[in-house]
Amino acid sequence: MSLIDLPLLMKDAARGKRSAVTCALKCASQCAAGPCNHSDNPTFRDIASSALSRRTVIGGSTAALAIALGGTQGAFADPGKGRGKGKGAGEGSDNGKGTSGVLAPNGSKLRFEAIAPVDYTVDEFTVAEGFAWHPVIRWGDPLFADAPEFDWNAQSAEAQKQQFGYNNDYTEIQEIPGSHGKRAVMFVNHEYTNENIMLPPETDEDDRIEIGMAAHGLTVVELERKNKNFPYEYVQGAALNRRILLTDEFTLTGPAAGSDLVTTVEDPSGTTVLGTLGNCAGGLTPWGTLLSGEENFNGYFRTSGASVAEKRYGLADRATARGWEAKYDRYDSRNEGYENEPNRFGYIVEVDPFDPTSTPRKHTSLGRFKHEGANVILAEDGRAVAYSGDDERFDYLYKFVSRDTYVEGDRAHNLTLLENGDLFVAKFDGNSPSAEIDGSGEVPADGSFDGSGEWLPLVVGGESAVPGFTVEEVLVNTRLAADAVGPTKMDRCEDVEPSAHSRRVYVACTNNSNRGVGGNAPADEMNPRAENRDGHIVEIDEQGDQTSTSFAWNLLMLCGDPAQGDTTYFSGFPVEKVSPISCPDNLAFDSVGNLWISTDGAPSGIGYGDGLFRVTLEGEARGRVEQFLSVPRDGETCGPIIHDEDRTAFVSVQHPGEDGQWGDQLSYFPDYDGVGPKPSVIQVLPKRG
Repeated sequence: MSLIDLPLLMKDAARGKRSAVTCALKCASQCAAGPCNHSDNPTFRDIASSALSRRTVIGGSTAALAIALGGTQGAFADPGKGRGKGKGAGEGSDNGKGTSGVLAPNGSKLRFEAIAPVDYTVDEFTVAEGFAWHPVIRWGDPLFADAPEFDWNAQSAEAQKQQFGYNNDYTEIQEIPGSHGKRAVMFVNHEYTNENIMLPPETDEDDRIEIGMAAHGLTVVELERKNKNFPYEYVQGAALNRRILLTDEFTLTGPAAGSDLVTTVEDPSGTTVLGTLGNCAGGLTPWGTLLSGEENFNGYFRTSGASVAEKRYGLADRATARGWEAKYDRYDSRNEGYENEPNRFGYIVEVDPFDPTSTPRKHTSLGRFKHEGANVILAEDGRAVAYSGDDERFDYLYKFVSRDTYVEGDRAHNLTLLENGDLFVAKFDGNSPSAEIDGSGEVPADGSFDGSGEWLPLVVGGESAVPGFTVEEVLVNTRLAADAVGPTKMDRCEDVEPSAHSRRVYVACTNNSNRGVGGNAPADEMNPRAENRDGHIVEIDEQGDQTSTSFAWNLLMLCGDPAQGDTTYFSGFPVEKVSPISCPDNLAFDSVGNLWISTDGAPSGIGYGDGLFRVTLEGEARGRVEQFLSVPRDGETCGPIIHDEDRTAFVSVQHPGEDGQWGDQLSYFPDYDGVGPKPSVIQVLPKRG
């Protein structure tokens, strides 16, 4: 029995979207249902003319932003000179030094020639010349000493609970102290499942549900390697290995914990939630814990769909794709006593990877919405500042500032920093006349998309800053509270990453095919393209104070493929000398401050496979995009980790072969065994030879 009617789904596919199957399984086809945000906030265009007198921009112009780097950029070669290698790549001849003769921005040791774009139908993992790729861990790999080996034809829930989960997304690796670089601990979350390609069609329905549930959650696993010239391997049975499942307890923290909005018949205290759902991106805290964002939780619940709050979060009275509500009362909030169960999801989760006995926590202080993730930087006064995007078309960008300050060496104290603090939502002003922002993406007369902005308060000093909302209501129905104060509607804020080098903040706006369509919000200087198929990157400068309520901003790039006639912008860098890029999703930085972008959705945009790209942020090459790798058919590139000092990088490959079915698979990555695909964490490093 097939889980989903794939031919019917294909009819819903639309320009600028990912696979219709991915849409159904990841976010309950929210795009097809239309935007959740029907608030009448003033659009960017409405306020642009009043902002002309506030021409506060980052450095005043793109040219002013440039900082000369003494010729470290290398020649501005056309993209695609690097040949790249797919599966079965052979040994190189550069003795592990990376690509000879190629200079990397900012003096990075990770040198490569950009690969040519790869057609989205190619079922290969393609890397830059001189590099090889190695699976670190795959779906189904056994984690514990007594865990069974994966068997495609003999899967069970009990086995899956002891094995690496499905659709690995956010990934982080930390060296284990005292291991001299040979051992590390890796944290990975598992966003969703595709039972159509995971399980034989004759699988019993109860088994299908239980195996799918067991493949969700989080994983902590130890890694080891001979030295930095060798790839990491995961260690079965290691002391820190852990699977966190839907049956495991999570503690709710912060002001909304224990409120009447989060109690259920199974948890009348409103403080203990079983499991986590829809986990997407995340972040590493300065105190060594991991954050994971609960994103598309709405697709797991059937509700009455009658309340304003339910509609605002995409919750509806319809059967879910996986049908868990037919077996477990908690997934159907129409059942008495479970009305609040959906209110217990949509938070930032914090996990301590170094303590296998610790209880993960969900922090209500950071608000409840479709968190792509959260990333923390310490402010100048020592407070923890966390940035997070709400990954829905026309939703918002948020910032949290902790009440208390970080204390070096006091781990117990630092573990409480995200439990209390102030919450803000962003409003942007542009400095160009509205007539110059016509939805085409053409650069305004002043040469850049830029302006100023402010962080609008939602909770300050433990009190609600939103009239008519209690603190608990702000933190549980954060979207409604934000609507009330009038922030800027964005084109799907996904990963939001502060740079430790410049302290600027970068926001990946993936796409929004509904921008300026069907009565939806029109283009504005912050989101300057109607029917935004390819997305863009925002750069925010809080000018030396991460706790500030004002900021300057500009657009680093408007993504797309200039060779296909797309209107693009790369901070003034020549468009013919960039790698085409579409649908930026996750962001990371290397050791010298270059930005790295992984993409999700490029096949439906520019027709190439998703990949990992490096972007120069400073100097005369600011805006240059170089593609480092491309992932297999239907795959999404996520969880990037850049260790350029070791000339290595890691990515998670999620949902390869998504549009296939059992017996008619479209990918066999990474083992190419002729059975089916396995989402995997991949390490790329120089070939040895």
